[in-house]
Amino acid sequence: MTDANDKAAAKPPALKMRYVDQAAILLMSLGEADAAEILKHMGPKEVQRIGAAMTQLQNVQQSEVQAVLANFLDEVRTLTGLGVGADNYIRKMLVTALGEDKANSLIDRILIGGNTTGLDTLKWMEARSVADIIRNEHPQIQAIVIAYLDSDQSAEILTYFPEKVRLDIMMRVASLDTVQPSALQELNDILEKQFSGNAASQTKAMGGYKVVAEIMNNLDGSIEAELMEGIKEIDEDMGNQIQDLMFVFENLKDVDDRGIQALLREVSSDVLVVALKGADDELKEKIFKNMSKRAAELLRDDLETKPPMRLADVEAAQKEILITARRMADAGEIMLGGGGDQMV
Repeated sequence: MTDANDKAAAKPPALKMRYVDQAAILLMSLGEADAAEILKHMGPKEVQRIGAAMTQLQNVQQSEVQAVLANFLDEVRTLTGLGVGADNYIRKMLVTALGEDKANSLIDRILIGGNTTGLDTLKWMEARSVADIIRNEHPQIQAIVIAYLDSDQSAEILTYFPEKVRLDIMMRVASLDTVQPSALQELNDILEKQFSGNAASQTKAMGGYKVVAEIMNNLDGSIEAELMEGIKEIDEDMGNQIQDLMFVFENLKDVDDRGIQALLREVSSDVLVVALKGADDELKEKIFKNMSKRAAELLRDDLETKPPMRLADVEAAQKEILITARRMADAGEIMLGGGGDQMV
């Protein structure tokens, strides 16, 4: 009984620090050589995020460094035991650190030796260069590349293609589900003459409506509207489903203050407090600053005292607010996607 209490007491407290900041502190504490070796196994987006976090670290206390190291060691002890269940540990660690979508390609490369070397090289290149490389390839190959890369990079690449080509590529991306290893092998053979590594036996999840929606979210408004119109002309149901995915609850942080204030007038406090149980701190602060001081204090108290909610209830509340937001946007009462600075 005493041993159990001692172990519980020895467990480090939960850190009120972003995972990326913890990663930055951990890497800086390792020294340049070891940190560089770790960064070699990360993609450009992860390196950029961690690098930015490193430059922003100021006045880090020794106690904070010790807490980060203790937390890391505790995670290692909890999730794996000297190689036992290491695959599962690596998967959990990367998903926690990078998010499920960004971690998947890295997980594939580490755990199944995926055939993605050539594709990953494209992530480090300028959008114009990638467009030039795939310009004369088959549209299906172009679609695989666009689906594989991060949505913001893919959006920029699409700007270097004519309107009809953009539409064809996006329709193909929306129709993608999985890509066979042989197709990835063929694509890598095209992208690099010499390929190293064993072929993976798993299919690769890629493409679909969500990928198209994320790319569309990163496109310039005029190009996005043009593409959406073209998709709906070919398949209206597909266009509507993509449109539904294009604006999610976390995107409310991009709505201007006037739009948030107008939206809050249409949303009940009961629905709002449930929806915010699943929101990040940045969105919560966005909501608080657009309320009166008294209302913000009451909402903070409600969030702190409200017991844990079922995920389904939180998602239902968020969906209700999104329906209201889309209705108001269609009526011209608010502008979604942070377009408040646009002049007409």
